[in-house]
Amino acid sequence: VQLQASGGGLVQPGRSLRLSCAASGFTFPNFAMGWFRQAPGQEREGVACISASAGSTYYADSVKGRFTISRDNAKSTLYLQMDSLKTEDTAVYYCATLGWCRNYGLAHAHDDYWGQGTEVTVSS
Repeated sequence: VQLQASGGGLVQPGRSLRLSCAASGFTFPNFAMGWFRQAPGQEREGVACISASAGSTYYADSVKGRFTISRDNAKSTLYLQMDSLKTEDTAVYYCATLGWCRNYGLAHAHDDYWGQGTEVTVSS
């Protein structure tokens, strides 16, 4: 099983980035997926999730209206479009499988898979 996150980098406030998470070794279309982030000295937080069929999505209040999660099941790839980036979005971003995702929240399974993370730095 592998989840390979990419697309991070250094960007100025107000600009955009698109993260990708390429999945392999498991049946990607069967799993709800999520993006998480962890800033230095802070706990990891859930950013967004998407159900297996992409029929449901959920966003943390801190990113609602600025970030968009999507998936391409044919390509086994998860995406996170991040617009209007703020300095407080600076963190390492991780993709992961989930137990479920609904429009009101998400839940982990006992054996979730996690990617290695991609670093996003928002700074002028």
